[in-house]
Amino acid sequence: REQDDCLIMSLSGTQWVGQFPTSTSTADLTPAFRAAVDAFLAALDQAGAKHKIAATFRPVERAFLMHWCYRIGYGNFDSRQAPIMNGVDINWVHLNQQGRYDETASRRAARAMAGAYGIDYAPALASRHTQGRAIDMRISWSGTLSIIDQSNVTVNITTAPKDGLNSDLHLVGSTFGVHKLAVDPPHWSDDGH
Repeated sequence: REQDDCLIMSLSGTQWVGQFPTSTSTADLTPAFRAAVDAFLAALDQAGAKHKIAATFRPVERAFLMHWCYRIGYGNFDSRQAPIMNGVDINWVHLNQQGRYDETASRRAARAMAGAYGIDYAPALASRHTQGRAIDMRISWSGTLSIIDQSNVTVNITTAPKDGLNSDLHLVGSTFGVHKLAVDPPHWSDDGH
């Protein structure tokens, strides 16, 4: 990139987090996955579990920002090599007072963005979220969770943890077509990715 091009772009930082917001509505999921998620959430509600949706559909622009802030901030990716995306006029390259590249400031701004996004797991550029096929949510309950699965079978979950990381709950979710990605605490999708 030419330095002049960078000057007309906005520097990276937490001010970008409000741009291209992620949906928290199941209405923005693909029709088939929406039906699956809504049925699973209804079963959770009926069983007395609590759930809070953090993300459903994510615009590709937001995925781009999340991916690159994480890679620059935590993946040791050189911000000067970050690609450009049409419609996202971000400048990842911070300069010092002498007008030279400031790696520390560039990484600090990228880490601040990652923190403000609340990133739990290295974000992909193309993901089930950008396809409307994933949901990030927190689930919790106390005591035994008696939940009815898609086959109308009552499953009593007595094991810990009493949250979305419970493997017995994962099995119940899969009966609805809502599959848990175990390595990403809040993430569920139509295929487990």
